[in-house]
Amino acid sequence: MTVPGLLIIISGPSGTGKGTICKALLQHRPDIYYSISATTRSPRDGEQDGISYHFKSKEEFEEMLDHDEFLEWARVYDNYYGTPKAPVAEAIAAGRDVILEIDVQGALKVKEKAPEGIYIFVAPPSVEVLRSRIVGRATDSMEIINKRMDKVLGEMSKLNEYNYIVINDVLAQAVNKVESIIEAEKCRTQRHRFMPDGGPQAALVVPKL
Repeated sequence: MTVPGLLIIISGPSGTGKGTICKALLQHRPDIYYSISATTRSPRDGEQDGISYHFKSKEEFEEMLDHDEFLEWARVYDNYYGTPKAPVAEAIAAGRDVILEIDVQGALKVKEKAPEGIYIFVAPPSVEVLRSRIVGRATDSMEIINKRMDKVLGEMSKLNEYNYIVINDVLAQAVNKVESIIEAEKCRTQRHRFMPDGGPQAALVVPKL
């Protein structure tokens, strides 16, 4: 019988380096399934449909909403974002660990449906460092940057909703911490049970998506 994979949520304020951590992690662990979000925003330079995001029109996204095809979704800065449900459920059922890289609002929505997931909050060394990172990306207007910064303190206040916090100061160290969390979770007693012959077997913990 296939042992279900882990549901790993990597979250935090915009600009904390969630995507960079995930990219580096996947280079080390290509067996992990990375969930690709859907969005109605326009592609940025270098982004590809089906790789960076599933780019949808507003009408297409709303049709998916009508059919309950999202694990979570939100409207952020006048655009829709959402996590398609089916690919995540299929990967977990097939025994693959799944990473969702989503914002704080989305992570808390997922937690309502799947509290047994592994929730990792990626934080910056300081709010000042975070602002410098966002400005340095040069992908958003100052108006959008100011809106993002207004949200940071509110998002940081949700730390207690997560299982772990990873400070992204040195990237390699942050990636190593995430890998260590995943390995530790695989060893949790709650994820194992003993069979009648005394041998351990991974428990079939399947998130209810």
